[in-house]
Amino acid sequence: MLSIRNIVKQYANHRALDNVSIEIEDGSIFGLLGPNGAGKTSLIRIINQITAPDQGEIFLNGEKLNPSHISMIGYLPEERGLYKKMEIGEQMLYLAQLKGLSKSDATLRIKHWFEKMEIESWWHKKVEDLSKGMQQKVQFIATVVHDPKLIILDEPFSGFDPVNAQLITDEILDLNKNGATIIFSTHRMESVEQLCDSIALIHQSKKILDGKVKDIKNQYRNNTYQIRFSGNLESVENQFFNITNQKIDDDITQLTIQIKPEHSVNDLLQYLMPQVQISELMEIIPSMNDIFIQNVKK
Repeated sequence: MLSIRNIVKQYANHRALDNVSIEIEDGSIFGLLGPNGAGKTSLIRIINQITAPDQGEIFLNGEKLNPSHISMIGYLPEERGLYKKMEIGEQMLYLAQLKGLSKSDATLRIKHWFEKMEIESWWHKKVEDLSKGMQQKVQFIATVVHDPKLIILDEPFSGFDPVNAQLITDEILDLNKNGATIIFSTHRMESVEQLCDSIALIHQSKKILDGKVKDIKNQYRNNTYQIRFSGNLESVENQFFNITNQKIDDDITQLTIQIKPEHSVNDLLQYLMPQVQISELMEIIPSMNDIFIQNVKK
């Protein structure tokens, strides 16, 4: 759906994006990741046509990005932008009409979303009277009320308690199920694991990693297992594995073992089974959080 090709963005002496290319599939949830200052927000602003790239092009559904595409995009910025003195209902009507909806269509859709978010009584409240989490709900509705085909969410869970975070998660999955493509920028790697099909990791203005989440996690597997057993192990010295962590709790021993590349988990089991009673064996696959830290540090 979205093809980002060789984007360069320079601000005075700072290069925010350096030849960044990303392909985002139609109907996917795509994680745009990176530490603070990496260039994520600069790229999001270019996609929203708030700023323009110095070099490179972006194509949406095969067409070069242009002002007619704005009505197809919903954008939830990290820095929220609601008018604090306006009534919420009036503000939602205003923002929905900016995206091309008639007043009658906007009213129907806003009422529908207010019911979904359990805020029907908020129409005449002012934004300044709401908590940060409540304001987040309102801004989320403003992002999706016009039924955009591309939804860009920058730190959408900021300020939410676990109940409301789950509510927004369910709505994101429902929007995606109904055909929306979602770009999801966050520092919460557990949300990436839960929601994203693919990711790109940007660091110091460059893309340093991208691909499907499951493929990336498989790529970083390193033959490490956690094993729990009872009984006495005469020796934990072995030529084909390294013990990276050991814990003994009552009669149960837990080891974290990395098997050397030329050997398999079967070799480990053959070594242990004559000596101990194994109660659990689990492969430790690096999390997206581990992969993020490893790549950024490297």
